Amino acid sequence: MASLSFTQIKTKNPVAEFAKAHPKTGLLRSRRVGFRVLASETQKEPDLSVTVNGLHMPNPFVIGSGPPGTNYTVMKRAFDEGWGAVIAKTVSLDASKVINVTPRYARLRVGVNGSPKGQIIGWENIELISDRPLETMLKEFKQLKEEYPDRILIASIMEEYNKAAWEELIDRVEQTGVDAFEINFSCPHGMPERKMGAAVGQDCALLEEVCGWINAKATIPVWAKMTPNITDITQPARVALSSGCEGVAAINTIMSVMGINLNNLRPEPCVEGYSTPGGYSSKAVHPIALAKVMNIAKMMKSEFNDKDYSLSGIGGVETGSDAAEFILLGANTVQVCTGVMMHGYGLVKKICEELKDFMRSHNFSSIEDFRGASLEYFTTHTDLVRRQQEAVKQRKAVRKGLQSDKDWTGDGFVKETESMVSN
Repeated sequence: MASLSFTQIKTKNPVAEFAKAHPKTGLLRSRRVGFRVLASETQKEPDLSVTVNGLHMPNPFVIGSGPPGTNYTVMKRAFDEGWGAVIAKTVSLDASKVINVTPRYARLRVGVNGSPKGQIIGWENIELISDRPLETMLKEFKQLKEEYPDRILIASIMEEYNKAAWEELIDRVEQTGVDAFEINFSCPHGMPERKMGAAVGQDCALLEEVCGWINAKATIPVWAKMTPNITDITQPARVALSSGCEGVAAINTIMSVMGINLNNLRPEPCVEGYSTPGGYSSKAVHPIALAKVMNIAKMMKSEFNDKDYSLSGIGGVETGSDAAEFILLGANTVQVCTGVMMHGYGLVKKICEELKDFMRSHNFSSIEDFRGASLEYFTTHTDLVRRQQEAVKQRKAVRKGLQSDKDWTGDGFVKETESMVSN
């Protein structure tokens, strides 16, 4: 397992200075994807460490904001198990307004919907942000940074549409020593009437204004967490980066209704006979998340200097292969939330080894060797048609033999027939 000792650079925009001293290898990305290279006995152990917005992590795996970052105890557990970074559960100024209900989870399993057996492939939650007092969370942030000064702790924050409230929250959280912010512009359920979460992330004008407040106040890196519940996810991502954010994270959960209990006709999760749409996560959302991350990465590559910004991929990660796909599409880090809830904090050891196995199979020595390597192979349907027509034309050009019956000469009938090329 990679060493867990690393440094942090705590400046608002340290990337330019870091890049001068450590030019990224991403400019010379390998084209070997798709070709298996057998590892030799002397092959160097793959290096999983990454440096993102000046923050150095032993591996790209980050605890995503949610139940796995609820309190000091579980975040400490994550650090001890070896996660590259931890994003705490989202906090706001007034936790008394946050009232959760139970049950708050529903699961989709392989087989008949609602079956108690079968692999879990979908997970819905109607859980809100942290309902613990802000002062308690701040004390725990501070304690974690005192005990793990070299570990990366990221605070997820969310507030109402109020400049003073955002500024106060940023100031108070920064004083604990956290390394970066992830701004929750994407929670799909709960408190939209207060212009919180996805209510901001779905409104680019509102998003631009709030990002302006945040980035004028924050002195540490800021990631904007994107909602998939929007037609074109590149629009808010573009706004966030243009408004001063150092990175974006995608995706948060997808608005969903998990299902209906066919015995009592009530929706799930069922709270006193009623329910509300919630956020969908787990394995089933992985393909959707890949598409959203691909779109953002292509936009960042074409419109921004992508080495100065970061992209954190989220959605259905349970294996090292899942993570490799996000990195191949341009993600610098990969977040895991529901996967931890299902498999435990020790999951990081498994996915680190699986990612290393992938890297060995292609002779990649670092994350930057293959980050974004698959991005260039996405194009438009019109371009696919053109490419296929050209390929067919080229293949026909090198074929030998008769093209059709009309080319028969009558000499060597059997030989001419067998030489014909099917069209």
